[in-house]
Amino acid sequence: MTIVSAMLLLYSFALLMVLVVGLPYWLVRMATAAKYREGLTQRLGVVPRRLRVTHPRRGGSRGWEEDSAAPETIWVHAVSVGEVVAVVELVRQLRAEGYRVVVSTTTRTGQRLARARFGEAHVFYFPFDLARIVRRYLRVLRPRMLILVETEFWPHVLNECRRAGVEVAVVNARISDRSYPRYLRLRRLWRPLLQRLSLVLAQSELDMERLREIGAPADRVRLGGNLKFDVRPAPTAAVTSALREHLPPGTRVLVCGSTVEGEEAMLIEAWSTLIARAGGGRARLCMVLAPRHPERCVAVAKLLDESGLAWERRTEWMHAQETLRPGSVFLLNSIGELASVYSLASVAFVGGSLVTAGGHNPLEPAQFAVPVVMGPHYQNFRGIVKRLLDADGIRIVGDAGMMSSSRSRRRAADSAPRVSVRPLASLGPSLVKILGELLGDAEEAQALGERGSAVFSSESGATARTVQALLALLADRSRSGGATDNVSDKAAADTLVGVDDADPVLLRSSESARLQTPAAPAGSSSAASTTTSSGSPTSASSTRVEA
Repeated sequence: MTIVSAMLLLYSFALLMVLVVGLPYWLVRMATAAKYREGLTQRLGVVPRRLRVTHPRRGGSRGWEEDSAAPETIWVHAVSVGEVVAVVELVRQLRAEGYRVVVSTTTRTGQRLARARFGEAHVFYFPFDLARIVRRYLRVLRPRMLILVETEFWPHVLNECRRAGVEVAVVNARISDRSYPRYLRLRRLWRPLLQRLSLVLAQSELDMERLREIGAPADRVRLGGNLKFDVRPAPTAAVTSALREHLPPGTRVLVCGSTVEGEEAMLIEAWSTLIARAGGGRARLCMVLAPRHPERCVAVAKLLDESGLAWERRTEWMHAQETLRPGSVFLLNSIGELASVYSLASVAFVGGSLVTAGGHNPLEPAQFAVPVVMGPHYQNFRGIVKRLLDADGIRIVGDAGMMSSSRSRRRAADSAPRVSVRPLASLGPSLVKILGELLGDAEEAQALGERGSAVFSSESGATARTVQALLALLADRSRSGGATDNVSDKAAADTLVGVDDADPVLLRSSESARLQTPAAPAGSSSAASTTTSSGSPTSASSTRVEA
């Protein structure tokens, strides 16, 4: 038995134990909340019929055969909302090259956004990382390539793709500050699996170095840049048009996007202070509050009720569409509209950064030349934030955010990413000061927004480089015959195949159901995983290594 085989056996046993031990908890959660049931059959290996490129053999013979007229498939895995947004242009360009691109997600919010952006017929939930389930998806999808976005290391996925001759590429790859020490401790275990990767396109030089140190093949790790610099404005959402029409003239709008637990209370308190200073009900200010996960809007609504502030809930307001009251809060309890709503902002606060959640993408508002404010916990976007700080194109709540001179802010950038350990409550005065200054000084806010927008424009181009590298990899493998016929007809015919929820799972399995094992492809690639919270079970288990 090889080292990799022993590792996978141990991993499978641990994974199954975790699933068995956690079964009572998940059964209760699934019985009480629909979100925990959503996509479960897909995670367990029941492949939606809409994804198939195979059909029953003609002439009454048993098994399945590939539709010869179907275009070649590329499977893209984007964990949640941020990753989905990052690959919109990548998917568009790959489809323009003639490939069929299907997209999997882990979280419920990511799934909804992916369906809206890519079409429901091409989107599904990522399967549990069990060998038989992974094989089933590979046999039905028959992909030429699997593209992992940012950092997703799943042992069985990597191993089964290698066995099936499927190229695995990682794009926008990064290793977070928090995960890096854990990967280093386990690099002897990870190295054999990461050698199965064909191509790794890292966000930064630092990420390249870290990926090589944890075991990714050095000659296949390259600098690709950050796809999030290529995010383009989303189509104008209906709520954006409605808000623009019903905001009182001259109203300054603060959009607080992707907020997480612990932040809304602080933002509401800061907003109450700002409104009181601006004249209460006469204040020509409005705040849009958009929690990262809409299911939390019930708890946020309770905070708003207790605050005494006037507020509206998006789902109810859209029916009446009355003029928003001065000083009021608009609760955006929807998915996929925040990117468009940022275009209304006079100032944007990007959440997940006042608490130790790592922050969210400041480029979403920056692309509209909107001045951006973040808390000190931005380690998930350290490269982007550093570029913005270097250009004096962002304000950081805390000591750096309180500095008035551009030189001081650039000195703060030189030490980034330094994670603040200041208590949450102590950030309140800085938050009020920065928001108050930018809402009160339109000229300074505009200049800040324009500097941030210039950074966004100057750093674009990662998508084009990524597509070029991926197409070159596919062309190289086609010439060498390494991954074109990645699953034999016999394996596809006799395999155990799942179809969508309305169809039974075919219960034919035998040794002949195994995938043909081709020679190892010349290349392999790397990825790391990003922890996401969605309320639904993750696609493997808590044993996944987090990036």
